[in-house]
This record gives sequence, structure tokens and C-alpha cells, in this order.
Amino acid sequence: MNGAIHRDHSDLGLLALRLGTGAVLVAHGTQKLFGWFGGAGLDITSKAMESMGFQPGRRSAFLAGVGEAGGGALMALGLATPAAGAVAAGAMAGAAAVHAPNGFFSASGGLEHPGFLGWTAASLGLTGAGRYSLDHATGHRLDRTWMVAAAFAVSGLVTACVIRKRTQTLEQATAAAQAEESDDLGNSDTVGEI
Repeated sequence: MNGAIHRDHSDLGLLALRLGTGAVLVAHGTQKLFGWFGGAGLDITSKAMESMGFQPGRRSAFLAGVGEAGGGALMALGLATPAAGAVAAGAMAGAAAVHAPNGFFSASGGLEHPGFLGWTAASLGLTGAGRYSLDHATGHRLDRTWMVAAAFAVSGLVTACVIRKRTQTLEQATAAAQAEESDDLGNSDTVGEI
């Protein structure tokens, strides 16, 4: 009897965590995609993504929004939970990479918020959705054990590639800006000598 009560509490806890995390991710993603909840929408988010080094900006904004909103919706429902957790964690890892230079805490623009969401999404993807979920209701057809490893491997690889490409884009932009600044300084010195 005591084990059944403990399992009920664990399953209710997973449901509450899934619903809360999923709702935040859906809201965050729909801000990017549709401008809901005071968000910028796809056009403005695309420009922002491009300025942050994500190339091309529109595709990056769309995929980030879908990863957040789609992963969050699946997580809240408890459907394909390993894939939902892996996709949402990957999207949040990309966001955390943008915020990392500002430190940890959100107050200074740090990675606290995306880091926590990503960590929670990954944890739920690894743990599973519990009994109060569509995964349980469908006989766990979309959350088999092998799917956990596959989902996290694919998401990790894609996320690493996206972050690496962003880093290279930013390095190239910095080098181009420094070269232009150097050219401008050289031209002004020449003008001063005339």
C-alpha cells in the first residue's frame, strides 16, 4: 500500500513538473513564432537571431520556436517524452550559449533561465512522463528505452553543430570588423600626413 501511495505522489509530481515546464516552453516558443505573450514574432526574432550569429536568421528563429513550443507541448502532454525533452533541452542550450558571456544570473542577462529550463527538460526526457501521460496511455510506443539514447544523441549533435557554427560566424564578424577598423585607422593616418 505504501509503495502505491509513493508511486502516485511521484507520478503527480512528474505531471506537475511536466505541465509547468511545458507551459513555459510553449509560451517562450510562441513568442518567437507568433508574437504571442508580448513576443517579437518571427520577423523580428529572425533579425535578432541573425545579429546573435545564428545563420540564416529566419530558419534559426523558426527552429528555435518549434523546438521550444513543440517540445514544451509534447512534454506537457507526456507524449514522446524522450524526444520532447531532448529537443527542448537542445533549444535551451542554444539560448544558454547566447547568455553565457553575461554570467549565470538572469539579472545580469546570464544563462540562469534557459539553463534551468534546458536542465529540467532534459531531466524529464530521461526520467519519463509517469503514469499520468499520453506515453503511458499509449503503451509507451513513443518512449522506448532506445529512444532516450537516440533522441539525446541526435539533439546533442545538432545543438553542438549549431553552437559551433554560431561561434564561427561571430568570430568571422569580429575579424571583419577589426580589419575594417584597421583600414579606417590606416586611411585616417594617411590623410593626416598629407
